[in-house]
Amino acid sequence: MMTVVSVADLAVGPEVVFLPLVSLGPAFAPLVGGWRRTACVGGTAVLLCVGLGWYNDLLERSQGVMSVAAVLGVTAAGLVAVSMRQEREAKLDSVSSIAEAAQRVLLKPVPRLAGGVRVAVRYMSAVAEARIGGDLYEVVTSPHGVRVIVGDVQGKGLEAVETAAVVLGAFREAAPDEADLAAVGSRLERAIARQPGAEKFVTAILAEVRSEEVTFLNYGHPAPLLVHADGTTTWPEPSSYALPLGLSDHGTEPPEPFRTSFLPGDQLLLYTDGISEARDAEGRFYPLAERAHLLKGSDPEAALETLRQDLFQHVSGPLHDDAAMLVLRHR
Repeated sequence: MMTVVSVADLAVGPEVVFLPLVSLGPAFAPLVGGWRRTACVGGTAVLLCVGLGWYNDLLERSQGVMSVAAVLGVTAAGLVAVSMRQEREAKLDSVSSIAEAAQRVLLKPVPRLAGGVRVAVRYMSAVAEARIGGDLYEVVTSPHGVRVIVGDVQGKGLEAVETAAVVLGAFREAAPDEADLAAVGSRLERAIARQPGAEKFVTAILAEVRSEEVTFLNYGHPAPLLVHADGTTTWPEPSSYALPLGLSDHGTEPPEPFRTSFLPGDQLLLYTDGISEARDAEGRFYPLAERAHLLKGSDPEAALETLRQDLFQHVSGPLHDDAAMLVLRHR
């Protein structure tokens, strides 16, 4: 900027004075540099201002003196702005590091191998730079089989994250202890009921893999997708859906466990409605049933990444809701 102003002033001559525009340099310097760079740009601007003032015969006039004073004033203001910006950036870095640690504690990396099952997971937050939200997942190896939860908390923001933390904490505690999967679900219900404040509910599906069978408990959650080794697909569903976790006070019956075979080579996809309800520019939902063939590969990590990329191509932009998907592959 200062070079352009100087060249223009020299080319036009003393008839047109560009001297005040030299202050653009120190005015923009605080946006991209530290205090040393800002001071260097300000010093250069003062030298240019003095040189151009001499060339335009303005140093002994009030216009030239005020131009030099303006450059000095803008430079001083820039140094103060740099100091304030660096202080805010330091605070932001500290908060970001704490938030990242909290996110890693809440949504821990799942084990790639759990019993006789290979596991892969992808989580996509609708909030930029966030790694957690209202969706949750966990895999626990217990004496009673490999137990899994995938859920979606009502609402968004910090309250949804708090509820997700309560559910995950209760699941991690109950899954290794309870012999019955329904008892794990009851523990989750009680944990949510103890939450103070506004009513919250969580759609969730619990799965328990034992040998060549998987048992489900579905609390108002989308049905999982089971891709068999021969390429055929099924959608295991209960005979009747139960209300989500947290709504047991309405007096409804808890979900009934239902079972299906889970044979070597089969892959089971558990997901939240951020996947099935993702829309493209024309408002069409993501056709998950038509994309089941993407999960036929032997590597669940690669298959899930392919499905994620296909989802982003469908929506042609950022997701409008949190989305989680977890694949279990029978080894």
